[in-house]
Amino acid sequence: MEKMWSGRFGQSASSLLDDFNASIMFDRRLYKEDIEGSMAHARMLQEQGILTEDECSAITTGLKQVLAEIENGTFEWRVADEDLHMAIEKRLTAIIGDVGGKLHTARSRNDQVAVDFRRYVIRKNIEIARLLKQLMEVIVDLASRHTETLIPGMTHLQHAQPINFAFHLLAYASMFERDIERFKESAKRNNISPLGCAALAGTPHNIDRHMTARALDFDGVSINCLDTVSDRDFALEILFNIATMMMHISRLSEELVLWSSYEFGFVELSDAYATGSSIMPQKKNPDVPELLRGKTGRVNGNLISLLTVMKGLPLAYNKDTQEDKEGVFDSVDTAEISLQILREALATMEVKAENMSRACNIGHLSATDLADYLVEQCHIPFRTAHFITGKAVARAEALGIDVSELRFEELHRIDERIDASVMPKLQLRSSMNARTSQGGTATVRTLEQLIYFENYLKELEL
Repeated sequence: MEKMWSGRFGQSASSLLDDFNASIMFDRRLYKEDIEGSMAHARMLQEQGILTEDECSAITTGLKQVLAEIENGTFEWRVADEDLHMAIEKRLTAIIGDVGGKLHTARSRNDQVAVDFRRYVIRKNIEIARLLKQLMEVIVDLASRHTETLIPGMTHLQHAQPINFAFHLLAYASMFERDIERFKESAKRNNISPLGCAALAGTPHNIDRHMTARALDFDGVSINCLDTVSDRDFALEILFNIATMMMHISRLSEELVLWSSYEFGFVELSDAYATGSSIMPQKKNPDVPELLRGKTGRVNGNLISLLTVMKGLPLAYNKDTQEDKEGVFDSVDTAEISLQILREALATMEVKAENMSRACNIGHLSATDLADYLVEQCHIPFRTAHFITGKAVARAEALGIDVSELRFEELHRIDERIDASVMPKLQLRSSMNARTSQGGTATVRTLEQLIYFENYLKELEL
């Protein structure tokens, strides 16, 4: 089949080249962006006197027919057409005749694909941010019911200090807030039009780039055409945003896997979001968080892949850049389903507060409170207080109890400066509520954080 660019070639392209060179089987998902961009371009060409009104009308009518054929499934996608742009233009010309060939006046596939792909990525930045907002709403709602539910706060996966479960959940709300802001900022920063840059150097035709930018909801036009047609920073940004978001999801998923084990027993996932074993009938496997954890590596790979493609490219456009789309499409699809299923898994998850509370009696979580008491009440240097507290922990270990369960007589024997006023401070709930510094775990501070996130979500416009 003759190519639309084959005028200077003496031989037809090999079928192997067709298969190797073609992007049509994946870039066709940009069909709506491509047709909308072509309609805007045609209207601009008419306004500038480059197309007649009849020619513009014919092109627009033909493009609408192509759009309808794609959406009703009758459009035939052929590998020999190479890419989305050639396929649509060829079908347009078949519908309206040679006037269809005038549509490509004052543009190149280089700026055409840059428009299509950029608009897709900008839209997906906002759509993913909306899904993140829905996930945050579930997390904040869950947190609102657990501002006094004790859970061991950990460092190095070792019991450290008592916190409330809402405080732990809102740490993830903080991560996802940052993710939303990254997606929003990327959408805004990259919302500039490449259309009119043509192959790399602009065009001698009297075009109006600002007109097409307005028609396609861009905030403005790009500054330098040489950069514009080869720029894929916008694609790298969404890949980075997704990779960072999925890293946050993976951290939460890791905790869900741990928490749902018999060893922890802090949560139980709904049967709707767990699976069984093919051989062990008693098993209930946390496949959702495990898959989320695994898919993080997948999106990381997509980011590294495009970074590697772009690192050695001279200006301007190079065919290597065709490798930009599949990774972005895959990461976007992965992000969207991941956010939806995590939201549902959390919304239907059972929290086992009693098990969380029992776990706080392991690991001497209020030991730091004894050290703080020695500093504040006995005016002992912290390093000395740390040593004395270590002796108290050792005594509790010897007795097979938690430091919060030591009798006053035992503590007083360790250091005579300790008086009975220390006893309430070693209680786990008192320890949690003692941490009243800004951003701390005390219920009063957690409630402030809840109000902050509730207001953030209420005011968030996407």
